[in-house]
Amino acid sequence: MFGLLRALWRPDLEEDPERTIVAAAANIIQVGEFQLLQLAYHHWYGEDMTPSQSDVMFQAYMLRGEVPSWARHYARSVIASSEKGQLDENSSAYHRYDHDYVTQVPNGMRHFCLVSMVLAGVLVGGLLIGHLAGSSPTSLLPPYFSEEELRAAPELSQPARNGEPGRE
Repeated sequence: MFGLLRALWRPDLEEDPERTIVAAAANIIQVGEFQLLQLAYHHWYGEDMTPSQSDVMFQAYMLRGEVPSWARHYARSVIASSEKGQLDENSSAYHRYDHDYVTQVPNGMRHFCLVSMVLAGVLVGGLLIGHLAGSSPTSLLPPYFSEEELRAAPELSQPARNGEPGRE
């Protein structure tokens, strides 16, 4: 049990060389170690593990550190393919158990261009409307009177005379 906790806490300090091979192969194709075991089982036997087989395999691998020979073979083939540059880690064959793994952009380049043009149109339109709708205020602080309002009501722009109240 202590070995399991230590491996979970510091997986880089794995002492078992067989499990190190499995971990390295899993890292190369960007999946978990147990998922690599599932892929190896499917590759070797041509079928998926049943839930009971999965439970037995999990206990054997994770708790007792047992690595089946077919899993070592599969892990070594993944590492060898990677070293030769013949491995596509984004292949759907390696991500068959990832239900949310997507490698394609929906609707391709046409969809991207259409959305980009719509966003650019909204941005330019908003700037144009903001420029045309804006008025030129006479001050930065309230009350905001425009030059047209001050020309229409001259008493707003003239200072007070002879003790009469006025606006400045």
